[in-house]
Amino acid sequence: MDIIPWNLAIIPQKFFLFASAASYTLQITFFGVMMGLLIGLIVALGRLSEKKFLSSISRAYIFLIRGTPLLVQLFIVYYGLTSIVTIDPIPSVVIALGVHNGAYIAEIFRGSIQSIHYGQMEAARSIGMTHGKAMRRIVLPQAFKRAVPSLGNQLIIALKDSSLASTIAVPELMLKGRQMGSSTFMYMEMFIIVGIWYLIMTSVLSFVMHRIEERLKVSDRD
Repeated sequence: MDIIPWNLAIIPQKFFLFASAASYTLQITFFGVMMGLLIGLIVALGRLSEKKFLSSISRAYIFLIRGTPLLVQLFIVYYGLTSIVTIDPIPSVVIALGVHNGAYIAEIFRGSIQSIHYGQMEAARSIGMTHGKAMRRIVLPQAFKRAVPSLGNQLIIALKDSSLASTIAVPELMLKGRQMGSSTFMYMEMFIIVGIWYLIMTSVLSFVMHRIEERLKVSDRD
């Protein structure tokens, strides 16, 4: 039986050729998650609204986005919306990631907000705060702290989901791996490099989020 000759020595030689692609991966992840945070907060507040119309719209959005694959959503943004407006690949990925993550982040925020004892809102209202002011100053800061671990997990998921951007020719890690594999016929070695880059980035993000959690715990004790 023939043994496939993997040339693992090529990995350190080619490793830093993927740095630019890793930069694209981080950029689209960052902007996608920032957009997702904004959408998620708005949808979470709408989901908890006493106005039935806002609550229904928010529920429908979460149901639709969580029930369909990110790849389908990406294709709808990139291919479907081009009949209305021209959207380049990178903005398309950012929009798709933002909309997709927004649904999951909305549920994270909703759970965190509901975990804050209702008595705090009542106490704030009793001293003359409006509902909006009490949310901004009392409820949301505490809810955000409680949401940090789940948001960290969602950030790492978004980073890995960004690999789907390769399907519309965004020059991120997966596309770079495929291109390098095609030109060198060393697909295994190139995808090992891609995996190492993802492992490094997710490890760094996990460490940063852990430090943020520890800082928030310290501030709670102070």
